[in-house]
Amino acid sequence: MKVLKFGGSSVGNAENIEKVVSVVRQRAAEGEIAVVLSAMQGTTDALIEAGQAAAIGDDGYLETISDIERSHLDAIDELFPDGHHHAIAEFFENTVKELENICEGVRLVRELSPRTLDRILSFGEIVSSRIVSEKLAAAGIENVWKDSREVIRTDANHGFGAVDPAATTKLITDYFNQSKAKVHIFPGFIAADATGSTTTLGRGGSDYTAALLAAAVDAEVLEIWTDVSGMMSADPRFVRNVRQIPRITYREAMELSHFGAKVIYPPTIQPVMAKSIPVLIKNTFAPDEPGTLIQTVADTDGQMIRGITSIDKIAILSLEGSGMVGIPGFSKRLFDALSRAQINVILITQSSSEHSICVAVEEKRAADAKLAVDLEFEYEISVGKIEPLGVETGFSILALVGDNMKQHTGVSGKMFMTLGQNGINIHAIAQGSSERNISAVISTKDVRKAVNTLHEEFFSDGKRQINVFIAGVGTVGTRLIEQLRAQHEHLSDEMLLNVRVVGVANSRRALLDSEGLDLTTYKDDLKSAGETDIEQFTDAIIDENLRNSIFVDVTASPAVVATYPKLLSRSISVIACNKIAASSEYDKYVRLKDLAREFGTNFFFETNVGAGLPVINTLNDLLRSGDRVNRIEAVLSGTLNFVFNNYDGTRKFAGVVRQAQDEGYTEPDPRLDLSGTDVARKILILAREVGHRIEMADIENAGFLPESCLKGSVEDFYVELERNEPHFRGLLDPAVNQGLKLKYIASLEGGNAKVGLQSIGPDHNFANLSGKDNAVLFYTDRYPEQPLVIKGAGAGADVTAAGVFADIIRAAR
Repeated sequence: MKVLKFGGSSVGNAENIEKVVSVVRQRAAEGEIAVVLSAMQGTTDALIEAGQAAAIGDDGYLETISDIERSHLDAIDELFPDGHHHAIAEFFENTVKELENICEGVRLVRELSPRTLDRILSFGEIVSSRIVSEKLAAAGIENVWKDSREVIRTDANHGFGAVDPAATTKLITDYFNQSKAKVHIFPGFIAADATGSTTTLGRGGSDYTAALLAAAVDAEVLEIWTDVSGMMSADPRFVRNVRQIPRITYREAMELSHFGAKVIYPPTIQPVMAKSIPVLIKNTFAPDEPGTLIQTVADTDGQMIRGITSIDKIAILSLEGSGMVGIPGFSKRLFDALSRAQINVILITQSSSEHSICVAVEEKRAADAKLAVDLEFEYEISVGKIEPLGVETGFSILALVGDNMKQHTGVSGKMFMTLGQNGINIHAIAQGSSERNISAVISTKDVRKAVNTLHEEFFSDGKRQINVFIAGVGTVGTRLIEQLRAQHEHLSDEMLLNVRVVGVANSRRALLDSEGLDLTTYKDDLKSAGETDIEQFTDAIIDENLRNSIFVDVTASPAVVATYPKLLSRSISVIACNKIAASSEYDKYVRLKDLAREFGTNFFFETNVGAGLPVINTLNDLLRSGDRVNRIEAVLSGTLNFVFNNYDGTRKFAGVVRQAQDEGYTEPDPRLDLSGTDVARKILILAREVGHRIEMADIENAGFLPESCLKGSVEDFYVELERNEPHFRGLLDPAVNQGLKLKYIASLEGGNAKVGLQSIGPDHNFANLSGKDNAVLFYTDRYPEQPLVIKGAGAGADVTAAGVFADIIRAAR
């Protein structure tokens, strides 16, 4: 025999009941079956509402009953369109009258006892099962409807009747031995006590009914038909690419269900688990899908973890005090107090010092728990031995479940490292000796990110989702987005990185979409986005709380730099094309690096020196490998190199500078380049990366621009360049006459840094630097005479964007 149980959604309306009939027809053709039915979806809650309204004298219960009646009559009319439903219609009418009479009695006495409420609630399952029974008969499927109250015996604890296993098993087996039917229909959830009074089986009661029937007859299988295709590796509301679990053990299923998975209610499958009867979870609305088979032993398919689940609305109770240390009995008294208050403890952890005990309970019972525990320890609190019970709310319990975890080392470490890298703080931890479950208490606001992060770590094919936010969509920002779009498929296929741009902002507007922006229309979309500032944009990034988040700054704004600390402290990586952060006050620079280290995230600024050239990364590799940098010489301005490579006296200096700006080699204000300020910043950053404590004021800057060129607007600057052409020829001509070239060179030696224009001979390392190239020479203990040379294009939007792109990939990996 097979036992089939259909949940409330499966019998929620006429269309769904037709699907139930189809499943029953198929199973009945295979052999004898018993079918257990829940109330129509929403009916049980409505019946509770009607009873409670009647108890306070509110005539609104009549309207609630009318709504229940209407939904059931609608289903009856659709299921029996030819009008041949007199028997079920008459039964239903009589049942509704009985329900109204009971509620009217409740209204008159202003009392709703648990016994009366059970009687009211029985209406839902009785009516739904009778409707299905009649529909099966009308469809030519002979069946017998049997009242579950005649075969399931409980005590008189109304609302949560405790089943008498021996009496129930005898009643069930006697019924099946006497019945000649092949299809048996039972209402779920309801039972009766020894006097015949209606009782109910509590949460998951219909599953329990089905399990009791299956255990009593040693069923071949218990099939639970619901609105999902079995158990999933995570909550599909949180994780898009969840996996359906084909097989799972009873214990794993109970762990997952205890910690939030709603497919089954753990106590209800105890009867079938005791007899090793498999449970098959199936989808009424997708009956051809395989579902999940729950059995004593299940193949692991090589997976360490079977599923990830969570419980929300958790409160953490902390009992602590020096008076607890070494004194037996505190734990017992704590749990006794909670037990007397009928408060269920979900998670327990205690420090080895015995100074504190931490337990998790439902948030709605936190106040009751505090009253009960503070009363229990009233004396100890009054004399200062322990503190009043601490209560914290706003938490969730996150759990990894899998029998196979005990076969693998490092699962806990992997879990906690993954959470830590995404800035998810763990408030409490618990793991049983069975190693079947690892639980962590985290803030509820972090649950979605935590579940996604862990699912990606334990269940994905190795592909990681990277969420990128970009401040600045000028020339470099635009090129970066173009490169990300062009390389998306390559990153996904070859590097297993799903890099999504989920936010962009300019100085006035911002665009955010947690599912990823359309990179073909983002410019137009940004124009129509609401006005905002960088503080609001970065606050929104934090509120989105997406895993593997990376913030990219391709502005030159100090306001953007000011947001770095709050981003880093939330474990959001920062990629800075903006040089302000690394070249500001030394203490601010150090703080940003310390924050990145403290919160396990990344602060990269490779493009601050040399655009796309791997200057900073190479320097750090030298230092990390134990080398010592003794001297650095560098041409660090592609702009200045371009200018002095092209200024040969045939054109005016102003014309060459304007060409450099037109071709995108200069800052918006070229004076930042020509004054040497930008070069000074770059050698400052290299000096700091070497390990020197140095400020901008410590750098010797031998500028070549006349003072008048540094005043006024950019256009005023060009006017002054024209006027000072003789000055620039005075720099060029002597060098040319001696066969020398002009190069703007930065150097660092012994903690002293300087920048300035130099005349160099044809044998100098920098003599043949062409166009906008940069070059950096590292003289180290390993490279004392022949320096390590990094050379290449040091300016331009494409190479700068490529350098930022490389930093994004480094942070992602």
